[in-house]
Amino acid sequence: MENKRNLIEQIVTSINQVIVGKKPVIELLSIALACDGHVLIEDVPGTGKTTLALALSKTIGGSMHRVSCTPDVLPSDITGFTMYNPKNNEFEYREGAIMANVFLADEINRTPPKTQSGLLEAMEESKVTVDGVSYHLPKPFMVMATQNPIEYLGTYPLPEAQMDRFFMKISLGYPTEDEELEIMSRFSKSNPLDDMKAIVRLEDIIALQNEIVNVRINPSVSRYVAQIAKESRKDKNVALGISPRGSLYLVRAAKAWAYYNGRDYVIPDDIKYMLLPVCAHRITPRAEAKYENLTHVDILTAILKKATVPKGDFDGNELGVSNYGGSTLGGDNLGGELNE
Repeated sequence: MENKRNLIEQIVTSINQVIVGKKPVIELLSIALACDGHVLIEDVPGTGKTTLALALSKTIGGSMHRVSCTPDVLPSDITGFTMYNPKNNEFEYREGAIMANVFLADEINRTPPKTQSGLLEAMEESKVTVDGVSYHLPKPFMVMATQNPIEYLGTYPLPEAQMDRFFMKISLGYPTEDEELEIMSRFSKSNPLDDMKAIVRLEDIIALQNEIVNVRINPSVSRYVAQIAKESRKDKNVALGISPRGSLYLVRAAKAWAYYNGRDYVIPDDIKYMLLPVCAHRITPRAEAKYENLTHVDILTAILKKATVPKGDFDGNELGVSNYGGSTLGGDNLGGELNE
């Protein structure tokens, strides 16, 4: 277990050589990779979204394809297409950009919904269907999509079904003054991306994903997740709550975070820490909440307080429930600064 945990640390360290001062975000991205999940990176232009995606792809090696999503990109550009070969009188499949270990959809919300929907099957089932024939994607497979906030000109908001298939949504945010000085110094003479080398093997990542599945979760902690999801669906400020897929992803992310922190079992703090990155993009606030300037952080923080936090020996026996007071994350710290 320790060797695989070190693997995540190596990925984080490698990316940190390019991305300055954003270790918590890099950790979340690495956790998503370890969970066989896809990531949406949302931020204003120029904050390093594409650089972060490229840094991860170079760190893990394997194949990587990138599509700059513009209004004229077609679904077949992503999924591939069949064409007639007169030499053998047969139709042959021509691979699309998605046939790679890492597929980077740059500025995904600048391409129309029809093209966006071309990713749905690939993200859920790791395969694409072209003209009735299914083609499996390489393993591991990860979609990394970047987008500008939907308020910016020339963007198409991702539909709820598409958003729900992203394992995690993260945001880099602006750097501090010292971090910006370090960025200018680090990129002044050359681009650190040019010198990056793969530090892990693809088979190691697959083995890591398989190990994380076996991290234990106490029934009381599973019920805690179910309560959070239930509260989100009946909250007066929420039009669309956390989906069952969201609950599954939250548990998987908590397992990976526990694993990264040297445990083979999940505690409530793991759920709390992963709640915002995994679930903030899965809830749709009502119009009234928007008028009151309630953010996703505000809404999820209130929902979290309604769920009864379990207590007990999470490494073994379930002892009951109470107001858990042993948080190492500072009470209601949900990592909200990563998403708002």
